[in-house]
Amino acid sequence: MAFPRIGASDLRGIMAYPPTPAKPNAGDIDARDTVDLDETERMIKQLLQDGVDSIATNGTLGEMATLTLEEWKAFASVVVETVRAHDPDFPLFIGATTLNTRDTIDRMRFLRDIGAPGVLLGRPMWSEMTAKTMIRFYQDVAEAVPDLAICVYDNTAAFRGIIPTEVYEALSRIPQVVAVKYAGGAAIGFRYHNDLQAVGDRIKLFPIECIWFFAYSLYGERVPGCWSTTATCGPEPVLYLRDVLLANDLTEGRWIAERILWAHEPFIVSRDFPEFARYNIQLERLRYEAAGYIKPGPSRPPYYMDLLPEQHVESTLEHVRRWQQVRQEVAERLKARAATTA
Repeated sequence: MAFPRIGASDLRGIMAYPPTPAKPNAGDIDARDTVDLDETERMIKQLLQDGVDSIATNGTLGEMATLTLEEWKAFASVVVETVRAHDPDFPLFIGATTLNTRDTIDRMRFLRDIGAPGVLLGRPMWSEMTAKTMIRFYQDVAEAVPDLAICVYDNTAAFRGIIPTEVYEALSRIPQVVAVKYAGGAAIGFRYHNDLQAVGDRIKLFPIECIWFFAYSLYGERVPGCWSTTATCGPEPVLYLRDVLLANDLTEGRWIAERILWAHEPFIVSRDFPEFARYNIQLERLRYEAAGYIKPGPSRPPYYMDLLPEQHVESTLEHVRRWQQVRQEVAERLKARAATTA
């Protein structure tokens, strides 16, 4: 039986979640070629150059729900080729979530054939899955494409509920499952604690960057990394968080964690996750455009940019202004620390 090139022990640091860059015509319902492949290559190269530790694509903000099959294939191919030229062993997970097992397997086989080492994989969500159905789904796709590492995409809004602890335990017994993008915005508490105990050291449960400090301060190297969509607004704050936490500098880790939380205070995701989930795709593109680190382009139908409520636009732009301030603070912090060690 084949096995993945990526294992749980290969994953630490920042797992960046970039979008699928769009051409200006992406909001046109007649458009069938909306992926900006040049910007895709530039974006991936920039993230790699700046030092993220792994990359996952085609979740919600990566518009897995709105890309045509041919657009998804073109995007995936450019991402895989760009990462492979940088480092053939770099941990990369391309999203392949669909509404059923057979389509998911077909997409996974495509990814395997173009040389992708891993897949970001949510579960079919038309009908809410029972615990047994979740387990069978991941067992089936892992058996069908055993040479792809699987990062489980846990999104309580998109996939209609949590993944129960007993399911996490079962998933951790599947050799292909190596990590989890742990439920968006989930607090570090009983549920995370119980899930972490259930999976042991077999897979990594990566929390969002905003709460990684709390997880690391409790569990240390059992939580050696986080996922970050905000990295694509400019990754310096999360890279600094990584560097100080993995050096076990919890004092400096607390400082940058508090600054990251401060930057997120205006963003609707930190105050009303169900409301954020209604506008996730557009809000992510809005903040990427405002941050200027990449050129995201518009979102695709039916998630039109002009349907964003004005109050969400304003609060998102304030979030970006704060993030830019934290980027500058990190640059100054690094300069000061370098001066003291010179």
